[in-house]
Amino acid sequence: MEGLFDYTLWGLFLASFLSATVIPFSSEAMLSFLIVKGTDPYAAVLVASAGNWVGGMSSYAIGYMGKWVWIEKYLRIKRVTIEKWHDRLYKRGAIFAFLSWMPLVGDVFAVGLGLLRSNIIITASAMFAGKLLRYIIWGWLTGLVF
Repeated sequence: MEGLFDYTLWGLFLASFLSATVIPFSSEAMLSFLIVKGTDPYAAVLVASAGNWVGGMSSYAIGYMGKWVWIEKYLRIKRVTIEKWHDRLYKRGAIFAFLSWMPLVGDVFAVGLGLLRSNIIITASAMFAGKLLRYIIWGWLTGLVF
């Protein structure tokens, strides 16, 4: 991990971004590590949230472009999976954007919302709120924030 992810806020941003896209990585562990090592917890939570949000919005963008080859190759999401979630995503887009932080299904939500051309302002806002809440709760549960 050392070298690729410097133990700085930039490294946390990169780790959070990648954990929301193609590489399975625990950005929560890096967040905890940085806070324990003295990084400002509020800055760390905001940076982790921003990185994870940018990663989620990149999945939204790939879905928006609608290139199934990219979706299946880079995000490893099958077309059948997105089609299965279509009606639910269409009716409750903001809720699913908020929940896009969830493991395994979060990428499906983000890509599906992009394919459906959901309102980008609502999607981006709800997605950031969900990811921010995730890191606040993580910090609170580990006793590092607040």
